Amino acid sequence: MATRSASDQIAFRYRNTDSATGITRETAKRLAEQLGVDETQAIHRALHDLAVKLLPQYQADDGPLTASQMRQIKKNVPQGTKRSVRSSLFDPESV
Repeated sequence: MATRSASDQIAFRYRNTDSATGITRETAKRLAEQLGVDETQAIHRALHDLAVKLLPQYQADDGPLTASQMRQIKKNVPQGTKRSVRSSLFDPESV
């Protein structure tokens, strides 16, 4: 197991009451029990879920396409061909 230095750790303080900005130790214990993990793992899972929800999950691109890239795309896509998509989401008879 890897050794942890003091700089790899943070202080975590439970709140006196549950709120939008924190939870009590009792709530953490109940959550950990529900998940079948220890309190530390429950905290890591909660932070992971929050990270997936709020942080970009892909590398930022280089911004808008250049004029050269747009010309290349237009060159490779058939032009002048009418295309349509038929949806089976709605029954055309009932609309």
